[in-house]
Amino acid sequence: MEIITGGVTAAKGFLAAATAAGIKYKDRMDMAMIVSEVPAVTAGTFTTNVVQAAPVKWDKKIVAEEDCARAVVINAGIANACTGAEGMEYCQKTAEAVEKHLQIPVKQVLTASTGVIGMQLPMEKLTWGVETMAKELAHSKESGHQAACAILTTDTKSKEAAVTFEVDGKTVTIGGMCKGSGMIHPNMCTMLSFVTTDLAISKELLQEALKSDIPDTYNMISVDGDTSTNDTVLLLANGMAGNQKITKKDENYQKFVKALNYVNTTLSKKMAGDGEGATALFETKVIHADTKEHAKILAKSVICSSLTKAAIYGHDANWGRILCALGYAGVNFDPEAIELFFQSKSGQIQIYKNGVATDYNEAEATKILSDEEVTVLVDMKMGEKEATAWGCDLTYDYVKINADYRS
Repeated sequence: MEIITGGVTAAKGFLAAATAAGIKYKDRMDMAMIVSEVPAVTAGTFTTNVVQAAPVKWDKKIVAEEDCARAVVINAGIANACTGAEGMEYCQKTAEAVEKHLQIPVKQVLTASTGVIGMQLPMEKLTWGVETMAKELAHSKESGHQAACAILTTDTKSKEAAVTFEVDGKTVTIGGMCKGSGMIHPNMCTMLSFVTTDLAISKELLQEALKSDIPDTYNMISVDGDTSTNDTVLLLANGMAGNQKITKKDENYQKFVKALNYVNTTLSKKMAGDGEGATALFETKVIHADTKEHAKILAKSVICSSLTKAAIYGHDANWGRILCALGYAGVNFDPEAIELFFQSKSGQIQIYKNGVATDYNEAEATKILSDEEVTVLVDMKMGEKEATAWGCDLTYDYVKINADYRS
């Protein structure tokens, strides 16, 4: 596997475009479109929130009932959630606009929205955006990057990833883009992620690969403990790499699973590190746990702890908050047996062992905690299972951003 620069246009046969439709924002691009030159088998996973946005309902139906899709239209600023029957009409009209300008059947058009819940979409701006982008679709890396920028809301940076690997002597590419900064919590989050590949693979195995990867990637991130109404991950595979179609879980399938995991993990970490108001990516890695599930629960508990997140922001080695978060996670363990460490590019320091603090140097700990990526390593001393979760620090700016989000 080779890591390359790029995003949703990295794979063969995928085009993208972006435009400023003025849906909510007045000074930036706010619509994006992804199109495959040929029909692509499609997989998807969606929010677990009982309240689901219209695009989620629309996409779930297409992924479940249709063999393939060719286009995805995304808007930022308005979520098209809690919008009643009108919300589903917006999805229908968006798909009809794509059919009109690109001759792609309505049932092969997926939609996604992100932004304020409860506001109605200005449909004339949305259809204008589709018409404009239909003329500007391109294979270029830049067009993919513009699309990644256009789907952002409170995000501060675009998020892309891409890799290549070999199947049957053919070069296969996976590329992706996502957005997510607030209302981020395990079991999907206010995040939209779009992954494209030119691999030839059955729809059943594509869905299984995505579904099995979500628990270790997007479901292991948290910013603020809120699970959104709009969470969507879409994976499109158009087969243009020219490999023999993957229809069983052989070596080629495993290569794909590994590459997909890298892309999804990278995008997940980019979202966690760009949490609203964040100054640092906060990672918790639990090792030597008795079960994989317990390792996940413990890692999530630490990165979801508001007190621990605040301590990370303050570069404060307050290990008691970490121990407390582990203790209320619902997993039984011996507090005197585990060990805690802080890690970053500045080094590693052990802070807890044998039930008490180690004789660590506070200045050294502060230096480690001052980096842009900080890891808490938890050694449970119970088994061989491990898991990693990603979050961010909790800052004053998080409250400022969300106090006036609608305005």
